[in-house]
Amino acid sequence: MRSRSESLEFALLGLLSQGPLHGYELRKRMATIYGPFRALSFSVLYPQLRKMLLAKLIEETFTSAGGLSRRSRIVYELTKTGREKLDSLMQSVSPDTFEDEGFEVRFAFFGPTPRNNRVKILEGRHRKLVEKAEIVRKDLAKIPEGIDTYLVEWRRHSLESAEREITWLEKMIKSERKSL
Repeated sequence: MRSRSESLEFALLGLLSQGPLHGYELRKRMATIYGPFRALSFSVLYPQLRKMLLAKLIEETFTSAGGLSRRSRIVYELTKTGREKLDSLMQSVSPDTFEDEGFEVRFAFFGPTPRNNRVKILEGRHRKLVEKAEIVRKDLAKIPEGIDTYLVEWRRHSLESAEREITWLEKMIKSERKSL
């Protein structure tokens, strides 16, 4: 997933594969994927949904909102084309799936991802983090005089975070391989 738009499309396809949803509910469920600190605004969500409608990946229907509101609500649902695209994406593994955002979104839908692809994604993420940790380790070993101590602490924190995730990934890979 080369861009945030592609990651967002994948996540929306994944959520809609579970059943039809309206925009507000999609936004709430996206928050569970991206976490509370990376809110997805409606100004990002609705243009993406519009693109997906034009590509015939999803379709919309109108239902009454119920309750006190008399407005109708737009409900989005996967089309056959959308389901095929999601299946194709689930079958694919690329270097983009090892990056932070691509990995998070793919991991959110690991259940329906084929097991051999899960292992490939976990191994790729592991390699990526090992490389990152080595770069940060080398940077920390040769910190020039006068560098802000907070910047140094941030790098240490980044290294510790990467090392924790590496350990977690090793456990996940081991568990997935046992299931093969």
